[in-house]
Formats: sequence, structure tokens, C-alpha cells
Amino acid sequence: MTTKEIKNIIIDLLKKTALAVLEYELKEVKLVFPPSTEMGDLGFECFALAKKLGKKPAEIARQIAEKIQPNEIIEQITTVGPYVNFKIKRNILFKTILEEIIEKSEKFGNIEITRQGKIMVEYLSPNTNKPLHLGHLRNGALGMAIANILQAAGSEVIRANLVNDRGIHICKSMLAWQKWGEGQTPETTGEKGDHFVGRWYVRFSQEAQKNPGLEQEAQELLQKWEAADKDVLALWQTMNAWVYGGFEKTYQKFGLHFDVLYYESKTYQLGKEIIQGGLEKRVFQKTDKGSVVFPLPEDEFGLDKDNQPKKITLIRDDGTSVYITQDLGATVLKFKEQGVDQCIFVVGSEQKYHFRVLFKILDTLGYAWAKNCQHLSYGMVYLPEGKMKSREGTVVDADNLITQMEKLAQAEIEKRTPGENAGDKALKIANGAIKFYLLRIGAEQDIHFDPKASISFDGFTGPYCQYTYARAKSILRAAPEKWEGQTFPYGLLGNESELLLAQKLMAFPDVLQTAADTLNPSKIANFVYELCQTFNQFYQKYPVLKAENPDLTNARLLLVKAVSIIIKKSLNLLNIETLEQM
Repeated sequence: MTTKEIKNIIIDLLKKTALAVLEYELKEVKLVFPPSTEMGDLGFECFALAKKLGKKPAEIARQIAEKIQPNEIIEQITTVGPYVNFKIKRNILFKTILEEIIEKSEKFGNIEITRQGKIMVEYLSPNTNKPLHLGHLRNGALGMAIANILQAAGSEVIRANLVNDRGIHICKSMLAWQKWGEGQTPETTGEKGDHFVGRWYVRFSQEAQKNPGLEQEAQELLQKWEAADKDVLALWQTMNAWVYGGFEKTYQKFGLHFDVLYYESKTYQLGKEIIQGGLEKRVFQKTDKGSVVFPLPEDEFGLDKDNQPKKITLIRDDGTSVYITQDLGATVLKFKEQGVDQCIFVVGSEQKYHFRVLFKILDTLGYAWAKNCQHLSYGMVYLPEGKMKSREGTVVDADNLITQMEKLAQAEIEKRTPGENAGDKALKIANGAIKFYLLRIGAEQDIHFDPKASISFDGFTGPYCQYTYARAKSILRAAPEKWEGQTFPYGLLGNESELLLAQKLMAFPDVLQTAADTLNPSKIANFVYELCQTFNQFYQKYPVLKAENPDLTNARLLLVKAVSIIIKKSLNLLNIETLEQM
């Protein structure tokens, strides 16, 4: 028997009873967990049913409860106001949950195919004129977690990264290096490649404030690039190669990986071809100055300040492409090459309008899959002094932040184990702190990142969960030899703390389903934190290795093992590594 089968038995009883007593066919039944283990293990609320039948919820609950009798699985049926609560026989409850988790291990909770087809999750999308910053870390953490969750929910997932490797912003860093670089390279200055190139982007912004004519020079450089000027292309390739080397080091350190990489330089031309086709179909318009625009439908986008229909530029007057040009090409290419059925774009909330326009253009052009494009928007990450600005150099650099967090992790380890050389352990704790802090709240919310709070081994943090996992593993390492495989009465388990743990473990598949349906990793983060809290309360109150008798020790050891499996799985879904010892 599985936990799902236990739930289905209760659901079937509720459906049959509703039909027999109330003459009403329940289409869907959602079970809930009572707020107290004394009330029961699973419950059913009668508000919606009472509303449909025009009766009081408590009356409906009483009528249902009176009809259902205890059986080989259900020990007791009670009501509390509008709730019908079911208490499962203790030996069956713990035997079912623990044996299923031990057998399935980290596959427990994985869902049979709930999303048809292949899903691409596109995230990070860095620009090759600057290093990655804290905003990219939030983007990458979200993208990896969502991809992991969807995969566990039965989907075939492709992790994609669209690199913005061309355009006016890239030409600005190139122009600055041409003017003031004096032949410097990352090797001659000892800088990481992406940091080196980013320095020239900041320099351009500083110089352009004094000399506005630099903007025009950068635009001319872009025109030469699109005209395939050999010298310009050679410089572009060299500077991009510096950046890619830097990016790869950050990817490896933070645990980011991709199944496929796309480059704007290889998709913008297709975008231009699509726009030309749209002109021929009269979807787009050419202005007197030579630019190409898309008239936005008034009923969806409203009017501009002059009370005229809004228009979005797709090709500039000088013939060069804009950001949405390559996005058109890239999106068409993804669906064609990868055969995906759905594409999720993990991009900041400031790009909401951009994606509304992009999806509308694709739909207007007749791409049937346009309705399967989704922008997963996320909020800003703020510094104590305000918003990050790349051109001013006021960003939290990703590499520097990870290094800072490693030092904080090392200090925390030193407090607990003086003299220990943390090594790789500090990086795992640092990454766990960053990722958990960025994922513990809903994506739409803004975050004020606090490094010291995020690294704490106590409280709502990644290190707290990692530490709880390590504590569980230390108990298992100290267990008597050959404790596994012993037979014992599962009914020995059943105090409040043990029942709360059973309730949490039983809830995991539903949490995973909700996280997948809503594309919300914070559901997993909140769940694993609460599971860790519940486990630590159990550990403080009840002995495991020194329980009253060997059978109870073995039963509690099995409970500890099951909890450790689900903590590890939950953290891994968030792309956070666990440690066997801390």
C-alpha cells in the first residue's frame, strides 16, 4: 500500500457517502491536514459542498461522519465544526509512509505525467558586456529550481540559456576598449574575463556623460558589426571569448548548468527574416524613415499619450535590429529545433511589457504555439542603498558575493568546530544560503538580500536545513549495526512529534504537485524548513538511540532515515547540496 492509496480509499468513501446520504456526486475531493494531530491525520472540509446544497457546513460534516464506519485502515472518524477528520491506524500509517519512502528513496513524491509534452525553461540570459550579478543569481536559482521541480513532476525539461552577445550595449564595451584599453587583456591585468570586459562598459558610461557623441559612435560600430566588418567581428569574438571564460567559472561555482545554449548573434538574422515575412503579410508596417513597426491592438494595449495606437519598433531607421528582433528569431528556433510544446521565460518583472508584445506578435504571425509561451516574472533584488545599476558599477557582483558568503560560512563552521578547514563544505553552505534566501519567497516579490541573515544556522535559512540533514545523518551513523531490516511493530510510533513528522512526509507529494502547477519553488523551501523544524522538535523531546527498547529505537531510526531522504530531495529540488557532516 502507498500513501496515495490510503488517500484514495478515504476519497472513495467520501464520494460514496455524499452520493448515498446527500444524493450529491462529488467530482473532486481535496483532503487537508487537521491543525492538530489529536483531531486526526487527514480531513475534508465541507464549506463548498454545504454552499452547493444550501445547508450548514457542520450539519453536512455530521451527516457524512455518521455514515462512514471504521475499517481495516481507518481507526476513527470525527467532526470538528465543518470538518470530517480521519484517524488512520498507527501501524498502517507509519508502515505505509516509512516503507514507501525507504523503497522509493529520492523518487518519493515524483508525480506521474501531469504535464504533456516537452517544456523548455529559459533562464539567466546574460549580456556579454558585464559579469553576472546578484540579479542573475536569483534568475539562475529560480530557473534551475523550476526545471528540477517540473522534471520531478513528470515533464521532459530542457534547460536553456539565451546569451545576449550582440547589440548596442556590447558595442559600447568594445568601443571603450578600443579607445582606452591600450592592448590590455584579462591575462595582462590578472582579471577574470567577464570582469575585465565589464570594466570597459562602465568606462563607456562615464565617458559618454562627458561626450554624448560616443553614443553615435557605438551605433556606427553596431552598423559595421551587422555589415560583417572583419575587424569589428574579430574584436567582438575576442572580447566575447574573454567573457565566456569568466561566465563558465561562475556557472561551475554556483552550480548552474544548461542543456542548450542560444546566442543572439545567431538568432537576430532569423528575426529579420520573420519581420520581412510579416511585412509581406502586412502584419508590420514600414515608416517613411525606413524603420519597421508593429501596431499594437488598441483593445489590449490602449493608446499612446497622443491618443494614437501604440507601435513597437522592430527594425531601426538605419536597418539594425533591436532586442525583440532576436527574441522573435530565438523563440521560433527553439520550438522548431527542440520540438518543445511549452517555453517558460524566467526574466525580471521589468520585462513584462516586452513579453506581452513578443507573444502578441508571434500569435499575430500565426504561430499556434504562441499561447504556450509563458513569462515567469520575478521581482528585483535590492541592496541596502537601493537598486543595482550595471552601467554605474553599483551591483552586487556574483563572484564577490559567493566569495564573501564562503568566508561567512567558514566563520560559522569555525565557531562550531574550531580549527576545522571547511574546504568545499564552505562553498556548499554559501551556495545553499544564497539559493534558499532567493527562493524562500514567491518570485513576484522583491528581495532585500541580507548576507549575514542568510548564512545563519538558525532560522528560515538554507544552512539551517543543511544542518538539520547533517544531524539526521549523524544519528543514523551512530545507529547499532544491522538495525535496518529488523521487524518491529510500527504501532510503537505515535506520539505527537512523530505524528507531525508523518503528516509532513505524507504532505510532500501534494507540495511538489502545487510547486509544479504554480511554478513556485518557495512552496518547497517553506515545506523543507517546516519539516526541519518539526524534526528538531522531535529530536529535542524524544531519544532515538536511547529509546525505551530496541524495537522503538529501530522504529525511530526508520523515521529519521525517511525524514533525511525528504530533506535531501527537497533541497536538491532547489539545487542545494546537502552535507553529511557540518
